[in-house]
Amino acid sequence: MSELKNDTFLRALLREPVEYTPVWMMRQAGRYLPEYRATRAKAGSFMDLCRCPELACEVTIQPLDRFPLDAAILFSDILTIPDAMGLGLSFAEGEGPQFAHPVRSAADVERIGVPDPEGELRYVMDAVALIRQELGGRVPLIGFSGSPWTLATYMIEGGSAKGFTRSKAMLFDRPDLLHSLLGKLADAVIAYLNAQIARGAQAVMVFDTWGGVLAPSDFREFSLRYMERIVDGLTREAAGRRIPVILFSKGAGQWLDRMAETGCDALGVDWTLDLADARRLVQDRVALQGNLDPCALYAAPERIRREVGRVLASYGAGSGHVFNLGHGIHPDVDPEHAAAMVAAVHELSRPYHAR
Repeated sequence: MSELKNDTFLRALLREPVEYTPVWMMRQAGRYLPEYRATRAKAGSFMDLCRCPELACEVTIQPLDRFPLDAAILFSDILTIPDAMGLGLSFAEGEGPQFAHPVRSAADVERIGVPDPEGELRYVMDAVALIRQELGGRVPLIGFSGSPWTLATYMIEGGSAKGFTRSKAMLFDRPDLLHSLLGKLADAVIAYLNAQIARGAQAVMVFDTWGGVLAPSDFREFSLRYMERIVDGLTREAAGRRIPVILFSKGAGQWLDRMAETGCDALGVDWTLDLADARRLVQDRVALQGNLDPCALYAAPERIRREVGRVLASYGAGSGHVFNLGHGIHPDVDPEHAAAMVAAVHELSRPYHAR
């Protein structure tokens, strides 16, 4: 594979010296880009796009052709694992994901198995390999998965949910059953991420999108415990390089200190916590990624520049910061505003790394 030309992102995750703060965006390959929408129309459906390695590669690289981003992230979906478990995933227009066969009983949990990443999920692995090849060493490639708790909520609810009532009912009434499901999902995520690393992913990220809906003790027992298990089970070196692991629990900033004890290399931070406070919580044990409010990209470029400056100042001097949004970019953001953010990060961050 090609020698990496820009490893700033990887060095920042490992808290090594860098010349500037690297930047990428969650959902950077997505609906805000007209070229993505054209490829999505060509694919026919969202899952058909995910399942075609050539098209997944095309949309992964689209934002890199438009912006000087410091990392690419595999184009896929967090629900590929439950889909491979036979739950019948579909995406209804305007309604989000839906499962034909939700998991709500002991028999349902017993029925599902851990999918083979090179079998049922081969299309993801083929996409990873193709993207690495097509990147030609421009920037590192991030692989990812949903966290066990987050995946479980979709599987139990049968799709997106607001109150997570079925998931929390199982948590309180049948914790044994939920633990059984989470254990299978943790094994599946470990196998899935390790297969992505074997195929060429140079960093991996676990998206715990719904960790923040849990009470503190429940977060530790039903979310953090399984993310720690995943970190312990991951391949941490490949091709002579360390493979950094990023954990991101949206809405869970108050637990960053506990998350820093998992053995991960970096923690994502949403926009509800100042990076200065996050840095104090983790005591520089891990790198931090974030955390501009995605809605800031609706503002004029001058205001975006000020907000970028504020986030950089909040983290302060030194390495260990990867600039990102506090969650995914919104579909109706002007791509030129994303360009303004990337340019501002690269320009304004350099004084924080002067030696």
